[in-house]
Amino acid sequence: MNPPGDIVLCSCYELGHQPHGLAAPLAALRAAGFEPLCLDLAVDELDEAALTRLARARLVAISVPMHTALRLGVALAARVRALNPTVQLCFYGLYAPLNADYLRRVGADAVLGAEYEAELVALAQGGAPAAQAAPGPRAMRRPAYLRPARAGLPVLARYARLLVGEERRVAGYTEASRGCLHMCRHCPIPPVYEGRFFAVPVDVVLADVAQQVAAGAQHVTFGDADFLNGPKHALAVARGLHAAHPDVTFDCTVKIEHILRHPDVWPELAGLGCVFVVSAVESLSQPILTLLDKGHTRADVLTALALVRAAGISLRPTFLPFTPWTTIDDYLDLCHFVLHHDLTAEVDPVQLSLRLLLPPGSLLLERPEMRPHLGVLDQERLSYAWTHPDPRMDRLQVTVATLVEEAMRTHEPAALTFARIHDLAAAAAGRAPLSPPPSLDPLRRIAPPRLSESWFC
Repeated sequence: MNPPGDIVLCSCYELGHQPHGLAAPLAALRAAGFEPLCLDLAVDELDEAALTRLARARLVAISVPMHTALRLGVALAARVRALNPTVQLCFYGLYAPLNADYLRRVGADAVLGAEYEAELVALAQGGAPAAQAAPGPRAMRRPAYLRPARAGLPVLARYARLLVGEERRVAGYTEASRGCLHMCRHCPIPPVYEGRFFAVPVDVVLADVAQQVAAGAQHVTFGDADFLNGPKHALAVARGLHAAHPDVTFDCTVKIEHILRHPDVWPELAGLGCVFVVSAVESLSQPILTLLDKGHTRADVLTALALVRAAGISLRPTFLPFTPWTTIDDYLDLCHFVLHHDLTAEVDPVQLSLRLLLPPGSLLLERPEMRPHLGVLDQERLSYAWTHPDPRMDRLQVTVATLVEEAMRTHEPAALTFARIHDLAAAAAGRAPLSPPPSLDPLRRIAPPRLSESWFC
């Protein structure tokens, strides 16, 4: 019998969702006879009770599905090691293999890749530390996907809500697939999955949704890198969700390329409960889109926007506005685009502050276009440094990021934040401030549905 609590699973941040990075391995470990304790430091304090758990554990595994989670996880690991010098420390998730060398240097005994369940169970059973884990599907063993275990996690009501007018609906989260078919060069997924994706069985996805609905979820986020990587699979999931829970809505993430490739699915998805779609537009500059290997053009973005809106679904584009190749005119063009296509209620202001991250293994590191701008690897920031050839752009990014952080802290209305960002960009370019156009559609003055947590990486 495995003593309860000798394994602690930790999450630091998952975009405001109840952590799938705890629920998935918790199911695998419980199936193997273990009863881990779970800490989600995005909602729980690292209080005396939590510190006692960590001090007594023989294995502490930290989920790192994204950059922010990894930075917080490294700080947590240092504190755990100080409390418990003999503990076995493990990092697991998408960002772990990308930063394996650094994680070993700061004390990790095991570094597990994105398909981590079987290796984590083996580690719990006393297997050798898997510090040799490396990016790429050849280093993965596809798990026998189980329904994620959510009993014992903080309740859904403590996480992000779907905002619909004045209503705040409890939101759940699940994944219908892992990985991605595409090789966008700035994305952390291709170095790990190398263009592969794994579909989670429909019954497993729907069972996870059902338990979250039973726990109060009125909305579900599908966190797949691209919900339409497998369109038949995605439709089966969406149809199953609606058949079982007709009042539950959902959102998903889909490439612009896939929005256009499957134009007929959008009216059906709207009828099945889809209220918004996130799509990584990244840039409106064709040279940058080509360099990032995004697979779409500016014209495609406009077509996709019209297509999704015509179905009654909100399109929430995300952007990567600060790259070494973005000009001040590109940035101003993006500001105009957000204003003139009535997107101020569908783009989180933080999207206009984001700067390209270059983790170890990034496909952009191989590109000759990157070399003139590339600096050294900043281990603590978990990214290679780079400098823009136009100093105005680096200054503008810092100023916009500071403005957005303050606006979020004070809950400033997004429209006002955008206006201030536009003024900063115009001043940096020596131009007159932008004039907002009248709304393209008076009905769109009602804010479309969105989650209460702004998007971060």
